[in-house]
Amino acid sequence: MAAACLLAAALTACAPSPPSREAPRSAPSASPAVPSPPTLAPGPAGLTPVFDHGPRTGGRTVALTFDADMTADQGPRAAAGEHFDHPRLIATLRALKVPSTVFMTGRWAEEYPDQARSIGRDPLFEVANHSYSHYAFTGDCYGLPAVSGDRMRADVERAYAAFRKVGVRDPMPYFRFPGGCYDRQALKALVPAGVTAVQWDVVGGDAFATDADAVARQVLDGVRPGSVVVLHCTRSAAPTTERAVRRIVPELRRQGYRFVKVSELIAAGGRD
Repeated sequence: MAAACLLAAALTACAPSPPSREAPRSAPSASPAVPSPPTLAPGPAGLTPVFDHGPRTGGRTVALTFDADMTADQGPRAAAGEHFDHPRLIATLRALKVPSTVFMTGRWAEEYPDQARSIGRDPLFEVANHSYSHYAFTGDCYGLPAVSGDRMRADVERAYAAFRKVGVRDPMPYFRFPGGCYDRQALKALVPAGVTAVQWDVVGGDAFATDADAVARQVLDGVRPGSVVVLHCTRSAAPTTERAVRRIVPELRRQGYRFVKVSELIAAGGRD
């Protein structure tokens, strides 16, 4: 189609002007190509690459990331009134204009389709993959159930399918291991999925925390240029996160930091 449009334009330009006072109509221009999201090259031995922070020089940037956790078997708890979402946190990020990356489980997207779609269509955010089931990709990971090695890729792809079903636009090719737990087998299993594994270098400590000030202090003490901060978007498991964010954001801005999505850190190039 693009070649045909260019050919039409060339023929129009070379042909004599028609005997009319109307200006000739130009051929429609081709739509610009949408660039692919930045990813890392394969890791050692061709394994899935792992990213945990961006460059330490070249500017004060920091990525706040939020895990929207929901384990596959927690449907009855949600039905009984437990809240695995956190709309007030998302509203605060919007009010503060903080670009963020939300690592979402497929099960969370299914439970909260309107919220998942809203986040996924808001240019302030990018949605990345946190598995479908939130089962661990290693045998011993904070008591999480484990997914078998032959099902790891399918679990990731099932999450992407859940995102598409609820209307999340253009989820990123980034994956965060449930619990942050991975090994060589897991990195090998995900090679065909074409994802970059994204970890972190600053733990917010908001999971099950009751002191928002302590969470904020832990983040502020740990952030360096290029940092990736892990926090949570789950009211029942991380009720203090929104209050902590309201302290973290203005203080880091006062220190000269600029908030970016993970994709911008990855695009910034190699770590140093």
